[in-house]
Amino acid sequence: MEKKLAIFASGSGSNAENIINHFSGNKNVSFPFILCNKKDAYVKVRAERLNVPFRLFTKDELKDGTVLGWLQEAKVDYVILAGFLLQVPSAIIEAFPNRIINIHPALLPKFGGKGMYGSHVHEAVVAAGEKESGISIHYVNENLDEGQVIFQAKCKVLPTDTPEDVAHNVHELEYQYFPQVIAQVIGE
Repeated sequence: MEKKLAIFASGSGSNAENIINHFSGNKNVSFPFILCNKKDAYVKVRAERLNVPFRLFTKDELKDGTVLGWLQEAKVDYVILAGFLLQVPSAIIEAFPNRIINIHPALLPKFGGKGMYGSHVHEAVVAAGEKESGISIHYVNENLDEGQVIFQAKCKVLPTDTPEDVAHNVHELEYQYFPQVIAQVIGE
């Protein structure tokens, strides 16, 4: 039976593209659309190149049920957050229990929560003198970055590493593992 995955992204969309490419030959997985809250996000270009419909929405549409309506109308099975920077409203979480999957660029519970995204995370990891960082793939609940962890992968942080070095190593883990973990969760 076909599984429909909706991807939410706020930026460049490299993880979104990687996920879509991972499933490109799989007839059991489809992407009804990529949803984005930023009109100038590069993910729109990626969506066009990948022939995946792109939908832009406002914060109000996310909160007022418009976006939830789109997900339900498209009969989406799973929601994938791939660099999505807004908190998911409880109505969407309730409609997709344990079917919203997020990736976080650190080893949760460390360096999660409000303000902990993108370069902010890597800067905090380096500033704290951490010896390792990595990725956490987790289900989304009402609390930022506190949903049940599905998978973690680690990378070393050397004393000489800059936040950019850590970001590079973490991105490599994201590209390697995120599509594989999604495939396991959805049974593909």
